[in-house]
Amino acid sequence: MAQSNIIQRHPFHLVDQSPWPFLAGMASLCITTGFVMYMHCYQGGFAIFSFGFTSLLFTFFVWWRDVVREGTFQGHHTKAVQDGLTWGMILFIASEVMFFFAFFLGVLCVVSFSNN
Repeated sequence: MAQSNIIQRHPFHLVDQSPWPFLAGMASLCITTGFVMYMHCYQGGFAIFSFGFTSLLFTFFVWWRDVVREGTFQGHHTKAVQDGLTWGMILFIASEVMFFFAFFLGVLCVVSFSNN
């Protein structure tokens, strides 16, 4: 990759364009289509499902390889970027906990009102 003469005036990392989100979407489409075809006994459905699953695993591997390269070898993951990733994961987990708490509380309310 060629070095640029651009001076970075902030501690954040702006990612380069990547083909991995598009390929992950196509692999997910193959998984879904292949699984539906397999369940309806179409010929080649399992092959499409297997291709999609293998492609998705490959995409996961190379995408995370690129993330690790950006953070370690290229040095793009500054302290501000690491803090942002940490807070993003914490907030994601907290939102999932709140979602499941609300879901089970709703189920509990429905069950308790249906018993009356």
